[in-house]
Amino acid sequence: MDRLSSSGLIPETFQGARDDMTEQLALIWEQIRTPIIVPVLKLAVVICLAMSVMLFVERVYMTVVKVLVKFFGKRPEKRYRWEPIKDDIELGNSAYPMVLVQIPMYNEREVYQLSIGAACGLSWPSDRIIIQVLDDSTDPTIKDMVMMECQRWASKGINIKYEVRDNRNGYKAGALKEGMRRGYVKDCDFVAIFDADFQPEPDYLWRTIPFLIHNTELGLVQARWKFVNSDECLMTRMQEMSLDYHFTVEQEVGSSTHAFFGFNGTAGVWRINALNEAGGWKDRTTVEDMDLAVRASLKGWKFVFIGDLSVKNELPSTFKAYRYQQHRWSCGPANLFRKMVMEIIRNKKVSPLKKFHVIYAFFFVRKIVAHIVTFTFYCVVIPATVLVPEVTIPKWGAVYIPSIITLLNAVSTPRSLHLLVFWILFENVMSLHRTKATIIGLLEAGRVNEWVVTEKLGDALKHKSAKQVKKSRSRIGERLYVLELLTGVYLFFCASYDLAFGKNHFYIYLYLQAAAFFVMGFGYIGTFVPNS
Repeated sequence: MDRLSSSGLIPETFQGARDDMTEQLALIWEQIRTPIIVPVLKLAVVICLAMSVMLFVERVYMTVVKVLVKFFGKRPEKRYRWEPIKDDIELGNSAYPMVLVQIPMYNEREVYQLSIGAACGLSWPSDRIIIQVLDDSTDPTIKDMVMMECQRWASKGINIKYEVRDNRNGYKAGALKEGMRRGYVKDCDFVAIFDADFQPEPDYLWRTIPFLIHNTELGLVQARWKFVNSDECLMTRMQEMSLDYHFTVEQEVGSSTHAFFGFNGTAGVWRINALNEAGGWKDRTTVEDMDLAVRASLKGWKFVFIGDLSVKNELPSTFKAYRYQQHRWSCGPANLFRKMVMEIIRNKKVSPLKKFHVIYAFFFVRKIVAHIVTFTFYCVVIPATVLVPEVTIPKWGAVYIPSIITLLNAVSTPRSLHLLVFWILFENVMSLHRTKATIIGLLEAGRVNEWVVTEKLGDALKHKSAKQVKKSRSRIGERLYVLELLTGVYLFFCASYDLAFGKNHFYIYLYLQAAAFFVMGFGYIGTFVPNS
C-alpha cells in the first residue's frame, strides 16, 4: 500500500491556506525585524545591562561592608551604649520604663494563642507592661476565642487589653493608630510590635529596651526573624534564602553605617516620642511600617538592628498566600517612593548623602531596579535575542554579573547552597509578579492598595495526619496563574528555537526556566519538600 502523504490527509485548499499564512507571517517578521525589533531590543539590552551594573555595585558594596563589620566586630553594643537596667531600691519598679506591646490580628484562628502567650510570657515587671491585642477579626467565633484567651491571661494577673473597632479602615496601620489613642498609652515610653504569628523570647525586652534608654537619638530597635517552618517545603526554603540576605546583609549594613534601613513591621520596639514626632501611623500605602521608618529617619532619628536577636515567625506555605504577600511588599515600596521622593529631596534635617542613600540605594535600586531587571532581562530580553541573532549580549552581562549577584545573595544561607539552581528559577518566576506589582505602585493603578492578610497555619499541620497533608499537597492550586503559564510558553518556544536554529546555546537555561514557570503556573511549588 502506498504511504499516505500529508497532502492526502489534508485537503489541498487548507494545505495551501496554511502554507500561505506561514509565508505571510514569515514575510511580516522579516519586514519588521530589522527596522523595528532589532533597534528596540538593542536599547532594551543596554538598559538592562545598566540596571544590572547598578544592582551589582550595590550588592558588592553591601558585601564589603558586611565583611568589614564582621572582621572588626562592630556589634550594636559597641556602636551604642548598652548596659543592663539596674534595680533601684528607692524607685522600685518605677525605675523601669512603661512598655506597650501591640499585637494586631485579623481572623488568626491558628496562631492567636501562640502570639498572645508569647507576649504575655515576656519577662518584665508586671506593673510596667501592657499587652494590647488589636483584634480586627470579622469572624464572630474567632473574635470570641481571642477575647476569651485575653480574659484567661488577665485572670493570671497579666495587664492585657482586648481592643476592637467597628471597621477595618487602614487595615493594620488603622488598628495600630487606634490602639495608640487609648488613654493608658500616654503613660508608656516604648511600644513593641509583634504580628500575630510572631513569638518573642522572654528576654526580648531586656535585650532591646536598654538601647533606647541609654541612647536618646535611637528611635527604633529592630530584631531579625527566625522561621519556624522553613523546612516545610521547597517554597519556604527559597523564601528563607531571600529573607536571610535581607536581614544578615541589607539590615545589618544599614544599621552598621548609620544609614537608613526599613522597619520590618514587627519584632521591633519604637520610642513613642519618635513615632509621634514622625506623624504616627499612616495608611496611604500597604507598607505602613516603611512609611513610618522613612518619616522618622527624615526627622533625624536613628535605628539599630540586632542581628543575634531572633523572633520566631511563620513563612507563607502556599503559593497563593506568598503571591499576595509579595504583591504588597513590592507594590507598597514603589508607591511610597512615588509619594515621598520630593519630600525626601526637600528635607533639611538629614544630609545629602543620606538622602541619596534613601532615594537611590534603598528605593530605586533595591525596590524597583532589582525586580524589573530580574524579569525583563532574564525572562524577556535574553530569550528574545535567540530569535534575533543580530542582537548580542556580552558575556560579562549575561553570565558573570548575574552569577556574582546570585552567589552574594545565596551565601547568607549556607545550608541551602545545594538548592541554588532552584532558588534562581524560583526568584525569576516571582520577579514577574513583583515587576507587575512595582509598576502598579509606581503608576498608582488598580490593585495599589490591595491588602490581603497572609494566611498563617501555626501548629495546624502538626495535628493533621500524614494522609491529610499528602492529600492537601497533591491538589493543583485553587486557580491557574495565566501570566506564569504564558511566560512559560514563550520561554519554551525560545528554547526550542535556540536548540533547532540558534547559536546562543541558552536552551538549557530557557527550558529549565520554562519548566519553573509551568510548575508555579499550575500552583505546584508548595508540594516539593527538600532534603535538609
